[in-house]
Amino acid sequence: MNFSSSSAPAPATLLALLRGRAHAEPDRRAYLFLADGETEAAQLTYGELDARARAIAARLQTIAAAGDRALLLYPPGLEFLSAFFGCLYAGVIAVPSYPPKRNRPDHRLQAIATDAGAKLVLTDADVLGELEPRLTHTPELRALQWLATDTIPGAEAAAWREPAIDGRQLAFLQYTSGSTSTPKGVMVSHGNLLHNLDDLDRGWEHTRDSVMITWLPIFHDMGLIYGALMPLFKGFLCVMLPPSSFLQRPSRWLEAFTRYRGTHSAAPNFAYDLCVASTTPEQRAKFDLRSWHFSLNAAEPVRAETLVAFNAAFAPCGLSPLTVSPGFGLAEATLKVSALPRAEPTNLAYVRSDELAQHRVVLGEPGTAGVQPIVGCGWGQVDNRYLIVDPETRELCPEDRVGEIWFGGPSVAQGYWNRPKETAETFGATLVSGDGPFMRTGDLGFVRGREVYVTGRVKDMIILRGLNHYPQDIELTVEKAHVALRPSCGAAFSVEVDGHEALVIAQEVER
Repeated sequence: MNFSSSSAPAPATLLALLRGRAHAEPDRRAYLFLADGETEAAQLTYGELDARARAIAARLQTIAAAGDRALLLYPPGLEFLSAFFGCLYAGVIAVPSYPPKRNRPDHRLQAIATDAGAKLVLTDADVLGELEPRLTHTPELRALQWLATDTIPGAEAAAWREPAIDGRQLAFLQYTSGSTSTPKGVMVSHGNLLHNLDDLDRGWEHTRDSVMITWLPIFHDMGLIYGALMPLFKGFLCVMLPPSSFLQRPSRWLEAFTRYRGTHSAAPNFAYDLCVASTTPEQRAKFDLRSWHFSLNAAEPVRAETLVAFNAAFAPCGLSPLTVSPGFGLAEATLKVSALPRAEPTNLAYVRSDELAQHRVVLGEPGTAGVQPIVGCGWGQVDNRYLIVDPETRELCPEDRVGEIWFGGPSVAQGYWNRPKETAETFGATLVSGDGPFMRTGDLGFVRGREVYVTGRVKDMIILRGLNHYPQDIELTVEKAHVALRPSCGAAFSVEVDGHEALVIAQEVER
């Protein structure tokens, strides 16, 4: 991991990772925050982050016990990182989320606080100073102990006592979106994180001179693990933008690459579409993207049209056509299940849509009616197994069949917090032969060669007149039907009407 001493053993915990960086290179700049996506507002060296983490941990050790859960409710900025590592340094389990909304109910946050059994809420002085309007509709949070970590004096670091932890200890709870059910807390250990970071590092050519440019929410697994922790893992600079600054003006992401010679990043598919739609050729002429080495496209279905359009739009800026690489992952696997190594061309499987509706993989001619591309999402690099399984029979599917993607390896998380039944169902799957356990991803797909192709979600499948329809395919068809329909702003789902499943489409229009 490029510590100064090549003989140093690999860290077993994130605590040991940061301590090693702080000891070897205390003055090396680790994180830079652009408050509005443009203005340098704060930075942290490894030594400063370590000192802040020790001060916060020392305070936590006076008011909490090892294993207690602490909600992390921070606006965008670097104080989240200080608090996150403060929890790790104290043996407290971090629960990342976002501050309660003003004068609006936040049922997801309430559900997370209750499910986690949180004792503490860590935030900053600004949020704490306007707590009353934020708690009007989330009164359950009043009973918790609130702490503004940015007010803790640095001198308290001297009182810190290093906890006895190893790779098996939980580092944090990553709560699922809760879009289709109550949010569940995925239990991620130090060992899970370090194994997944090692897997993420393979094939993406990170070096000490790399520069991460990220606007992803840091309480989300991709924003936290790849966006913020990978730079620490490899010892390179991370430049962070608030998510809202990107959404308000996507060109800020591209400007940051130009300004800081960014090399790595990650974003969902919609972000690449947004960059194309919101910039003109005249604006793109100002970007220099020659340094952009690798960019992960994951967290939602990857569209072949997006890759083509993004590469075409920004090739004049020096962007390599191999920069944007598809990947597939989920919180239950810590983050990554599979991804395409850098410099590998994206593979497309052109399949017949009518056969896909029957869960069959039948290749067709590109460009012909009724044939659609499915994007290959690469493969795992380190001690991973992924299988395509019939979820009903638990038998392996042949290469020409779509099934549920099952995953096994050291990156698989420890289960769901306080949910033994759901943990057994998701993390304890076995084949009919007895081989296992595997983690059920809930995603459908197929494997060609060693590469994973994701087709949709098991629970999202829409069945009409006996045919299976993937909602993302319907949504894409709808948004392309008229220029007034906003891209990536639609939803297709089904409801039961008079005993039959009927299709419902909700679609935003441009103002």
